[in-house]
Amino acid sequence: MERLPRNRTYLMCPPQHFTVEYAINPWMDTTAAVDADLAVRQWDKLRTTLTGLGHVVHVLDPVPGLPDMVYSANGAFSVDGTVYGARFRYPQRANEAVEHRTFYQRGDDWRFVAPEHVNEGEGDFAYLPNAYGGIVLAGYGFRTDPAAHAEAQEVLGRPVISLKLVDPAFYHLDTALAALDDRHVTYYPGAFSPASQRILAQLFPDAVLADRADAEAFGLNLVSDGRHVILNTEAVAMGHKVREAGYLPVHVELSELKRGGGSVKCAVAELRA
Repeated sequence: MERLPRNRTYLMCPPQHFTVEYAINPWMDTTAAVDADLAVRQWDKLRTTLTGLGHVVHVLDPVPGLPDMVYSANGAFSVDGTVYGARFRYPQRANEAVEHRTFYQRGDDWRFVAPEHVNEGEGDFAYLPNAYGGIVLAGYGFRTDPAAHAEAQEVLGRPVISLKLVDPAFYHLDTALAALDDRHVTYYPGAFSPASQRILAQLFPDAVLADRADAEAFGLNLVSDGRHVILNTEAVAMGHKVREAGYLPVHVELSELKRGGGSVKCAVAELRA
């Protein structure tokens, strides 16, 4: 099957203020210093890789005191011009949601809906517009409350499939599952509860299955335009798997962002107007 790209629009935030000042996931180590200059260079390489593939990248201004703003995927979740805002689990990140809300409310292209329930945006939501008429896959277990799934369904008008995450190392859905195009996914089964594994197998019998080593390399924290799959350089085996499935892997070095528990997808929010 020929894999065809689709032009996308993304939102990213440069890591000028990125540090690991606190530990809110198993990957964060406050004793290991972050190379801020290297983080910015790696981030910019990711940005130029996306624009070089023909995609539009909007940039959100970083704010001092919010070191995790670089993980822009967590700030909201948009579908067809409607934006379901984030409400972060941890107070250290709470003000990021305000910055994202301001971004969307500046223009006339978006209908922004503030959440009542805790959720961390695209960190725990993925949209597949051509699967079953358009469905949202939603993770819970560590960061997002299950009640946010029902709230998102009402806000977005799309069916939401709840998936339980059970391994603290894969605390967001986007560390355990990724959309490869508008109807195909890749995921690591061991990150999910047995029931959620059965749901995924039923919905996506042709999924590209990852193993734990792929997930630990943040190989599932990827961005795909339907043909080009952008992964970090450590995810070599995952690159082979997506190539075997007909996609073209594009590797980008993001070693510094991994110190905070994220990689390619965490740094990139898709804007679906």
